[in-house]
Amino acid sequence: MVKDAKARIQNGKILTFVPTGEYYFTKGLKAYHRRDFTKAKKYLGRAIQLEPGEPMITCQLAIVSTELGEFENSNRLLHLILEELDPEMVECHYFLANNYAHLGFFKDAYHHAKLYTQLDPDGDFSDDTEELLEILTLESDELEEELYEEDDLIVKQEQARDLLESGYFPKAIELLKDVVKEYPEYWSAYNNLALAYFYLGKAEKAKAILEDVLKRNPGNLHALCNMLVFAHYQGQAQNVTILLDALKKIQPLLSEHQFKLGASFALVGEYEHAYLWLKKLYKHGFDGDGPFYYWLACSAYYTGNENFAFNIWKKVLEINPDKEGSEPWNMDKKHSSGFEDHSGSIFQKLESDYVEERLFALFLTTVSDKKEEILTSKRLIQNQKFTALEKEYISLIRSGRPSVTADAQEIAEIFYESHQPIGTIEAGLYLMWFSLFIEVSRTNVSLKNKRAWAAAVEYIWHKLRSEKVSQQEIADRYGVSPTTIGKYVKVVNQYL
Repeated sequence: MVKDAKARIQNGKILTFVPTGEYYFTKGLKAYHRRDFTKAKKYLGRAIQLEPGEPMITCQLAIVSTELGEFENSNRLLHLILEELDPEMVECHYFLANNYAHLGFFKDAYHHAKLYTQLDPDGDFSDDTEELLEILTLESDELEEELYEEDDLIVKQEQARDLLESGYFPKAIELLKDVVKEYPEYWSAYNNLALAYFYLGKAEKAKAILEDVLKRNPGNLHALCNMLVFAHYQGQAQNVTILLDALKKIQPLLSEHQFKLGASFALVGEYEHAYLWLKKLYKHGFDGDGPFYYWLACSAYYTGNENFAFNIWKKVLEINPDKEGSEPWNMDKKHSSGFEDHSGSIFQKLESDYVEERLFALFLTTVSDKKEEILTSKRLIQNQKFTALEKEYISLIRSGRPSVTADAQEIAEIFYESHQPIGTIEAGLYLMWFSLFIEVSRTNVSLKNKRAWAAAVEYIWHKLRSEKVSQQEIADRYGVSPTTIGKYVKVVNQYL
């Protein structure tokens, strides 16, 4: 018996079985029809590994992801098909419309449903799409008008965000006040309005807005996160602790809220909690923007996940090449050596529509370790926005040629002695100075007593930020008399 078995083994042929992507795709379909979505996802995931870029497999995996409630991952796969794999697979628009409807993004659902009916009016899902469109328009016969209004709101919000990021806080405030007047329950605008006031130095006003939001919309996560950031910047350790304890207990369901929470934790240095939320979003296929990948990379790096941080930083540079040199591992070195890079911020500010911001960018160039690279870049040389004043400043930086801008540079350098590294808040001081310099440059007023001018500007800057500071204190810091600073404060106020 044993001999017969051995003979069969020796004489028999071993046939190897190598499963293909089609094999796993078929198994995935069978599991899907049995409504065993977990197994279906497993088999289809394996099929994609064996045949990456196959749109049919990718689409089926997106459908399974929808059944599992993983709408964001499903949307990511569907957009991948339409943008890269097979733009002709128009049924993806129908699946996207369904996903966005489930997520509550009715504008996006309406957009993709209409696209599907236009691209394939007699398609397999045409009846279902018409039903979906009817549902989307049940609450209003004027949905398109509402969508137009929503688009207008989004445009205004984006304009305000751009103004905030560029440091034009008064202009942002003006726009956001119009938004909240027109949309009194649009909480996002209130939160950005609070940020604008805070960065302008009106901390109490900013806090009052957030408190009003929390009173009218209890538990508003963006308002709580902004309260944390304000307390952090103001050095209010006790408030920071209280807010952190509260925020660590929150388990938001919306990806937008998870990102806000993770980014806020990262901003105040709570990298463990930041990494937890941001990595979770990443695993679920969150379609993030530049800030998402930036904070993910930072939190990964500061929690010891360095290889992952290095890989994520590649994504940061794909989205925003100007971030090169701002890696957290490089910033650590720069801060310890006293150098600052600023190159990404500089190139952005050099293309601003506002002279004071471009002048600020030129000053930042002088303290950047990439000074020569910036001065010889095409983006600077071909910039058509530069005025005669800025061209003089560039000439001063390059060759030291005498210029009225030398006074502006020297006073900015005086600020730099005690205000570095330059963050968003500190930037306000420099922007105030360069705005003042533009006005002064049009007159014959002397800037000879530079430390007195610097002291007066800083004193007013602190006052605008509602910070308790005396003229005596600022006078001592700059080595001038209280009488002198009082005299220059009056002059600066006239120009401002």
